[in-house]
Amino acid sequence: MSVGPEKLAAWAERLFRAEKERRPIPPLTEAESRITVEDAYRIQLEVVKKKINLGEEVVGHKIGLTSRPMQEMFGVGEPDYGHLFRSMDYPSGAVIDHPLLQPRVEAEIAFILKKDLEGPGLGIHDVLRATDYVVPAIEVVDSRIADWRIKLPDTVADNASSGCFVLGTRATRVEDVDLELVGMALFEDGEVVQTGAGAAVLGHPALGVAWLANKVAAFGTTLKAGHVVLSGAVSAAVNAKAGSRYVVNFGKMGRVEAIFPKLEGEA
Repeated sequence: MSVGPEKLAAWAERLFRAEKERRPIPPLTEAESRITVEDAYRIQLEVVKKKINLGEEVVGHKIGLTSRPMQEMFGVGEPDYGHLFRSMDYPSGAVIDHPLLQPRVEAEIAFILKKDLEGPGLGIHDVLRATDYVVPAIEVVDSRIADWRIKLPDTVADNASSGCFVLGTRATRVEDVDLELVGMALFEDGEVVQTGAGAAVLGHPALGVAWLANKVAAFGTTLKAGHVVLSGAVSAAVNAKAGSRYVVNFGKMGRVEAIFPKLEGEA
């Protein structure tokens, strides 16, 4: 049995306030043992509605849990997704002043769509035909759940643990790069801390985008032309350190960087 609509609305309000006030809350799954993943998506959509009503604009989606180790950790057989808002979009090289609680940095490939993607039944070639270009991306993941004590419904309800994102400036056509084999190095203050390749995302990043388009179709949603899709991390996440600079380099696809502000009182 799932959780009733009044409790779902209450959880949506708690998550909304946790982000606004920068105060994490205990896991939903500790308080509501009956909560399902479907409940969690309904909570996510309620928070999305709250933000849109306050003037926010959805500019895309992000895909999470795309690697086999992450899926095994959560005991699931498919990814999850969240919404991207205009206020989450930072230019490469920016200081990340977003209201974050416990941020982590992930390296990803972002797809910029030139055509709508409306599921179900879409595959990799549908995604490639609908893609205008790809760019390197940094996704800053975050959690409104205290100490990252999350199970699958917790992260889904919390907008798939979204924080903000940074896009590179070099646009690459999908026919000009092997998205499966393209390699990546993630640097923290000049030192390599992670490496990976496009195949880490479900075998091919475009498969993640196809999964997303098919999944959101069940909620009456279409991926829109001009929107951004963060296709999933190509390596493990790195805890973001105050005052540190992170660079993601995808070789000929280019690079993207982000700087985290120093703590108050630091020189």
